[in-house]
Amino acid sequence: MSLPTSPALPVLDLTRLEADPAERAAFLDELRRTAHTFGFFYVTGHGIDPDLIGAVLALSRRFFALPETDKRAIEMVNSPHFRGYTREGQEYTRGERDWREQVDLGAEREALPLTPDQPTWARLRGPNQWPAALPELRDTILRYQAATSTLAIRLVKAFAVALGQPEDVFAQIYTPEPHYLLKLIRYPGRDQTASDQGVGAHKDGGFVTVLLQDVQEGLEVELEDTWVKAPPLPGAFVINIGEVLELASNGYLRANVHRVVTPPAGTDRLSVAFFFGARLDATVPLLTLSPELSAAARGLTQDPRNPLFYEVGKNHLKGRLRSHPDVAQRHHADLLASAEFAPLVQA
Repeated sequence: MSLPTSPALPVLDLTRLEADPAERAAFLDELRRTAHTFGFFYVTGHGIDPDLIGAVLALSRRFFALPETDKRAIEMVNSPHFRGYTREGQEYTRGERDWREQVDLGAEREALPLTPDQPTWARLRGPNQWPAALPELRDTILRYQAATSTLAIRLVKAFAVALGQPEDVFAQIYTPEPHYLLKLIRYPGRDQTASDQGVGAHKDGGFVTVLLQDVQEGLEVELEDTWVKAPPLPGAFVINIGEVLELASNGYLRANVHRVVTPPAGTDRLSVAFFFGARLDATVPLLTLSPELSAAARGLTQDPRNPLFYEVGKNHLKGRLRSHPDVAQRHHADLLASAEFAPLVQA
């Protein structure tokens, strides 16, 4: 399929939320239509300190430039909570290897005891692995997680109002401890003689993803059976709808398919993805929409290879077991053999 330069994804200025009532209403209408049609957009006026953004990108570069032994000291396979460093080709999307290296850093919380009465999602909660060779990474990432969490909550509240709901309708499932994950990602360039899969076509879980891109393009969004480029836009984040909002709106809000294409040889692509989700013990509510919005709702995506569940923890754990089979086999072999998860991981 050809890759057009248009239609470009919409650019929305979040400062319009605090404007006069007419401008705020116009913004919410545009936000709703954009999330319904595209599921992706750029956001400006987000209020996150540019110096913090610059520090995150600079430290990401420094981490990926470390010697291999320093990076592998925090290899994800050592963490039952799926935190840490992953080498190229060690994560999978739809059964195919993704060509990227990355660090997964979630909410910094104590692990729960794995007793027989604990729910399976409890395995996802626990501490991060931080690189001893780059100690300043911890403070910067925790500050960035806090800033992007605030932005994500502003967006979630705006989506609620845009759907004709109370602003805090989703607070019941993300307070007091939302589940979130941040990925520092580097896509090494390579010749297009093998797969060009940086990360394969997929949807994101959670409420929303806040994506920071450096300078190299590669993100593509599926629209009307065509892949549309979403290149970096200085000062802006790319925002996309996650499966929680699709589930809650019966498909009115679009959790859209996207992928990243491997950059050319001699280059690389750096990005920082923040995935903001509901509590792991939560169940996604089905909202009662107006007749007009209900009539336009698509219903849930039916993908036999990736079934969706209203149980948040089950959705997240399913995804991690499938994406990181080495971690799953080392720490969660009992789940791989269980009647509940074995069919999901093998799908």
